[in-house]
Amino acid sequence: MAARPTWKGFLKVSLVNIPVRVFPATNSAASVSFNQLHEECQTRVQYKKWCPTHDRELSKDEIVRGYEFEKGRYVVVDDADLEKVRPPSTRVINLVQFADIEEIDPVYIDRPYYLAPDGPVAAEAFGVMREGMKRKVGIGKLALYGREYLVAVAPRAQGLVMYTLRRAEEIRQMGNIDEFEGVPAKPNAAEVKLAQQVISSFEATLDLGQFRDEYEEELRRIIDAKISGEEVVAAPEETPAKVVNLMDALRKSLNQVSDTQKRTAKAELAKPRATRTAPRKRARG
Repeated sequence: MAARPTWKGFLKVSLVNIPVRVFPATNSAASVSFNQLHEECQTRVQYKKWCPTHDRELSKDEIVRGYEFEKGRYVVVDDADLEKVRPPSTRVINLVQFADIEEIDPVYIDRPYYLAPDGPVAAEAFGVMREGMKRKVGIGKLALYGREYLVAVAPRAQGLVMYTLRRAEEIRQMGNIDEFEGVPAKPNAAEVKLAQQVISSFEATLDLGQFRDEYEEELRRIIDAKISGEEVVAAPEETPAKVVNLMDALRKSLNQVSDTQKRTAKAELAKPRATRTAPRKRARG
């Protein structure tokens, strides 16, 4: 099934305007979701729009949108009013600043989207701009889902990826967390060196696709068991060992990694090598 765009408009860089479409980069349907049921009869619970003044359920046509400007007093804002809220970002993602992509602190990243050219005519200009933005990120704004987001746009494969960003006032400062005060500014140098050795032994080319969602797998196992009428057995819970001596734990970690690497190497050497069959000589006629 082809992806549907969330937004259509223009990507603007200086005097260049490129028609683009915005697509969600994530798939929420990939996770298990639950419905709320009445325990007695297993019927799905319904939520009714109820007016306590008239003591009756309301139809969709009877419900309006209101903003509480004083306690118990509301002003009604209808669709026609919202149509008049049209900042430039309603139709244009104007990239007004560029920086190195490493300057984006991950804590500000909210949700990813893909930007694609809207039609074959836009594809050429889109490709030129994507290539020109290599290793850079453009900052702009976009009005989406009833609010304006700060966004970051960067090249990715043959397209562009756009991240909605949290604003500075939405980020809780680490200085407000008292637990960080007990972290030493200069830890033990010998322990740090050993920790670096342990960490370096786990370094590899990153491939997030190789990591399984074990919680989801366990959840599906339990659901399948209940559907089949089987007894649901909980997997044993592992409790991490308490670290009494940090240096000792680091040394054991390094030895364990070294032993694992040796066993892997021996297993590779023990694999039978494919033998080549000698080519047959043709009989002379």
